[in-house]
Amino acid sequence: MEKAFSKLKGDRWLWIIIIILSVWSLLAVYSSVGTLAYKEGKGTEVYLIKHTLLIFGGFALMYFSHLLDYRWYAGISKILMAVTIPLLLYTLIFGDTINDANRWVTIPVINQTFQTSDLAKLALITFLARTLTRKQENIKDVKKAFLPIMGSVCLIFALIAPANLSTALMLFGVSVLLLIIGRISIKQIAYVCLGVFVLLVLVVSLGPRKQTYMSRVQTYMSGEAADDDKSFQSDHAKIAIATGGLFGKGPGNSSQRNVLPHPYSDFIFAIIVEEYGAIGGFVLVCLYVALMFRCIRIVTLSPKAFGALLAAGLGFSLTLQALGNMAVAVGLGPVTGIPLPLVSMGGTSILFTSVAFGIILSVSRNIDELKEKGTERTARKVVIGEIPAMG
Repeated sequence: MEKAFSKLKGDRWLWIIIIILSVWSLLAVYSSVGTLAYKEGKGTEVYLIKHTLLIFGGFALMYFSHLLDYRWYAGISKILMAVTIPLLLYTLIFGDTINDANRWVTIPVINQTFQTSDLAKLALITFLARTLTRKQENIKDVKKAFLPIMGSVCLIFALIAPANLSTALMLFGVSVLLLIIGRISIKQIAYVCLGVFVLLVLVVSLGPRKQTYMSRVQTYMSGEAADDDKSFQSDHAKIAIATGGLFGKGPGNSSQRNVLPHPYSDFIFAIIVEEYGAIGGFVLVCLYVALMFRCIRIVTLSPKAFGALLAAGLGFSLTLQALGNMAVAVGLGPVTGIPLPLVSMGGTSILFTSVAFGIILSVSRNIDELKEKGTERTARKVVIGEIPAMG
């Protein structure tokens, strides 16, 4: 075990959390895909194998991402933004319609659906980290700093929100946190919030999914379904959590997995609580809190602004996504389509989540290398008599 970990650089506790979440994901997904397998006439092992391959593919991407010096991501962010914006526009107009939303495009040859908002999250956060770092000398300048930042945030929000409002709002929240850390003035942040609020009103009142958004908010606020079956998912998620008790029914013994429409993705937390109990749910929450704590530690130790902003943005994004998914399952928010990072079954979302973790670990690896170099320099000074040796 020690030999295996020696090849993994960066925060060791973060690696351990990622491995635990990935193993738990295999158990939870295998337990919850029975209905899907029955509908499509396949065995549950098919989905387990596919999910396992995605997990291993994600680990490969994470490993290579954490070996790349994080400063390279500053240049890569410009390429990502140049690719993301037209791709989001294409998705909005020509994307595959699933559940009344154009969120996906199909990758040719491999015939794999791809949710472009996953790429947009990575692109915007890395681009904001780069821009805020580069503009620190002119951070209060409206023309040089504020307009490029506000433009990028509002543009990405406007392209994601019509089909995926929950992801757009989550990404906007992370962007505001980055703006605060990046020393953007409160007045300018208020202007950004105002601009996004106007876009939000337009999307909710005039967008293609306005009826869906309004009915979900109405159902959540009133506690009653706006029309038949609108509260079906949240009601059965609550049943799953309530029947799980303290210790749960045991792995593979969930009953609500046969009732909930997406027990392997959107409502996987409810299935986990039903099978592993309140204790299992509490442990899972603690893992994500610990993940955020380790990311904050990386932020505080990073000697460079770009590394700190990268770790903060990606760490906040992953944690808020996890909390958002769990909040929906327990009835603290309206139903959304946000997956649980590294736990929910998914395709490209697992891969992009893994890349995000790899970038955070790259920042951590750089911190460890700087510490080692500092120790080596101190040792050399002791040997040649430049400073007195301790003890």
